Amino acid sequence: MDSAITSSSRVLIPTTVVSNPSSGGLEEGVEATARTHSFVAVGFSANFRMRSLASVLGDQPKAGGVVNVSLGQGTAFVYPFGVVVFHDVEPSQRHALLDRIRKHVGELSHEDIEETFQVREENTSRLALCDGRMVLDRLTPARAGVVALTLAQSVAMDHFEEAIERLSAETDGLVQRLRLRGSAPSRPRRLHRFIGEAVSTRNEILSVLHLLEKPDATWDDPAMDEIYDDLRGEFELGDRFTALETRLRSVQEALELILDVVRDNRLIWLEATIVLLILVEVVMMLPSVLP
Repeated sequence: MDSAITSSSRVLIPTTVVSNPSSGGLEEGVEATARTHSFVAVGFSANFRMRSLASVLGDQPKAGGVVNVSLGQGTAFVYPFGVVVFHDVEPSQRHALLDRIRKHVGELSHEDIEETFQVREENTSRLALCDGRMVLDRLTPARAGVVALTLAQSVAMDHFEEAIERLSAETDGLVQRLRLRGSAPSRPRRLHRFIGEAVSTRNEILSVLHLLEKPDATWDDPAMDEIYDDLRGEFELGDRFTALETRLRSVQEALELILDVVRDNRLIWLEATIVLLILVEVVMMLPSVLP
């Protein structure tokens, strides 16, 4: 994949002849440059401790916990929810930074999620999304940050979708056992851990959801506001989050139902034990009350 993605490319827009109303004639247009920017996002299954990671990255976290790292002609955006987005960074530099992060964090696996996106600068008066690529008049550092943040949120969603898929599969197995055997696992501790994992996953999703709010920079630049809205629609962040929350809620409800069944079974055994103890006590008292 790396060989197919270049850090940036430039092409010349042909010289045009435009009308000059002030002179009443025609003049040759200025040769402009079009540039294609590449964004590569890499997501991990663990969150980053940004203050600890700051020594490796060489900078302190900014607003939202993100750390910007300059790499050659490009920039890496490191987010606390376990995603690194590279803007116009060569593959060798990407791999070097990821290796440094893995070495420092330790528990990160090499089974990460990767997603790419391209932005093209052209002499255009309006923003456009075409064939999965954004076209705009210029890509400022602030606008690049908005693109990186939205792409990072999309990769984080991919991670949560995989996590909830695994939770759903395990929950389906417990529900099938309840349907076929009429019984649930006899040990509620396992269910408690499972419910705790589901709640923890939901809290992680909510921690990323608050980042789905529009960045402060969008209030100063109407084009950035439009960029954010278009990218959020392109990656379907709102719909994907709604689907994730619905599936996670169904998993929690199923687990709570199974846990209630386990508790009822334990109460039945407890009541039966109490009744048995009462019967034993009555039997032991019979010789003293009988003539």
